[in-house]
Amino acid sequence: MNLLAIRTSVRAFIKDDNGLTIVEYAVAGGLITLGAVAAFITLGGNVSTAITSLGCAVQGKTC
Repeated sequence: MNLLAIRTSVRAFIKDDNGLTIVEYAVAGGLITLGAVAAFITLGGNVSTAITSLGCAVQGKTC
C-alpha cells in the first residue's frame, strides 16, 4: 500500500460518522441499564422492608 492510498483511507475514516452512532447507542444503553439497576435496587429494598413488616405483623411482633 502506498502513501497516497493510506492518506486516502485515513481521510475517509475521519470523515465517516457512522461510528459515532454506535457510540451514542452504547452510551444510551449504558445509561438505561444503570437506571434499571438503580430502580431494582431501590425497589428490592422497599419490598424487603414490606415483607419483613408483614411477617412481624402476622407473628404479632413489633420489628
